Amino acid sequence: MNLRLTTLWASLLLPLALQAQPAGTPPQALSLQQVLQAAQDNLDVALSRRNLAGAQADIVSADRAPLPVLSAGVSQIDLRNGNGSGRVLQDRTYDKSLGLDWTWERGNKREMRTLTAQRSADAARAELDATIVQQRVAALAAFYELLAAQERLETSTQLDGDAAELARIAARRLQAGDLSAQETARTEIEAQRARAERRQAELERQRTALELWQITALATPQQLRARADWPAPAPGIASVDLDALVEERADVRAARARVEAAQAALETSTALKKSDITWGVSYNHYPGTSTALMELRMQMPLQWGYAYQGEIGRASAQLGQAQDALERTRRQARQELERLQHEVLGTAERATVFDAEILPRARRVAEGAELAYRKGALSLTDLLDARRTLRVTALDAVAARKEHAQALGAWQLRTGQAVAAATP
Repeated sequence: MNLRLTTLWASLLLPLALQAQPAGTPPQALSLQQVLQAAQDNLDVALSRRNLAGAQADIVSADRAPLPVLSAGVSQIDLRNGNGSGRVLQDRTYDKSLGLDWTWERGNKREMRTLTAQRSADAARAELDATIVQQRVAALAAFYELLAAQERLETSTQLDGDAAELARIAARRLQAGDLSAQETARTEIEAQRARAERRQAELERQRTALELWQITALATPQQLRARADWPAPAPGIASVDLDALVEERADVRAARARVEAAQAALETSTALKKSDITWGVSYNHYPGTSTALMELRMQMPLQWGYAYQGEIGRASAQLGQAQDALERTRRQARQELERLQHEVLGTAERATVFDAEILPRARRVAEGAELAYRKGALSLTDLLDARRTLRVTALDAVAARKEHAQALGAWQLRTGQAVAAATP
C-alpha cells in the first residue's frame, strides 16, 4: 500500500480507534514474533487464500469429459390428416425416439485444459506465499516504526522533564536575584519547546500504533506497545548467491507458474484443430412400420477456411505477456535484493557507530555541561546547545537503529530466512 495513502487512512481512523479504547486499559507489549504471526493471518492473506481455493476448484471443473446428452422427440405429426386413433404412445402413428449422444474430445484437450488449471493453481499458491511475505514485511516495518516512536517519546519525555526542571531552577534564581530575566525567559521557551516536541512524539506513537493495528488487528491501537526487540547482526550477508535467491522467491515462482499455464493454454488452443466427434444412438418407436428402430449417428465440425487462428494467436500473445512479466519480476526481485543487501550493510555500520561512539559522547558532553552550569562555569547558551545536540543525536541513533532493523528484517523475510534473534 502507498505510504501516503496509509498515512491518510491512519489520520482518519485514529480518532475513531481512540474513542473505542476502554479507559484505564494498560498497553500490551508485543514481540516481533507475535506481530509476524498475526500478519500472516490478516485480511489480505485471507483474500489470497480464497483466490487459491477458487483456482483449485477450477482444476475439478477442467478435469472432466463432456457430459452425455439425453434427447427425446416426437416426429411425423400429421397436422392435416391426423395420426389415427387409439393410445397416443402405442397405437397412433407418431415417430417417437429416445437418444443418447456423447462427444469424444480429441487432441488431449482434457489433459491440456487440466494442466492449465493446475499451473494456474500453482501460481495462486505462490501468490499466497508472496502475499504472506509482503504482509510480514509490512508488519515488521510497522513494528519497528512503533518501537522507534516509543523510544523517541521516551527521549522527548526525558528532555521535557530536564527542560522543565531547568525552568523551575531559573525561576527561583530570578526571585533570588541570581539570574537575569532574559535568561529565565530563554529557559521557559526551551521548556515550552520540549513540551511541544513531547506531544508531537506522543501523536507519532499513536499514528504508528494505528498502522500496526491495521495490519495485525492485535488488541486496539491505544493498547499496542512494541517490545524492545532490536535485531542482532547477521553475518555473511555479503556472500550470498542472489540468482538462486531470486529464483526461490514466491513472486518469481508465481510468475514462472503463469508462464507454464500460458504454455498449456497455447497447446490447448492448438488442439482445437483436431475436431471432436460426437457419437449418438437412438431408439425409435413408429407404429405401422416397426416398433423397434435404431439409429446410429456421428457428427463432427468441418474446419473449412478457419483453423482457430484467433484462439491460437490470443494464446500466443498471452504466453509472450507471461514471459515478459516473468523477466520483469526477476529483474525487480534482484534489484530489491541488491538494494536490501546494501541497506543492511550500510545501516548496520551507521547504527553501530551511533550506539557505540556518537551517542555516548553526546551524553557525556551533556552531563559535563549540566555539571559545569550548576557550578557557574558554563553559560546558559552552551548548556542549551549541549542539550539540543544530545536530543538530535539520540533521535538520529533511534532512526539509524530502526532503519537497520527494517532493512535486515526485510532481507531475511524476502530470502526465506528466520528473523534474527531479538536483543533488548
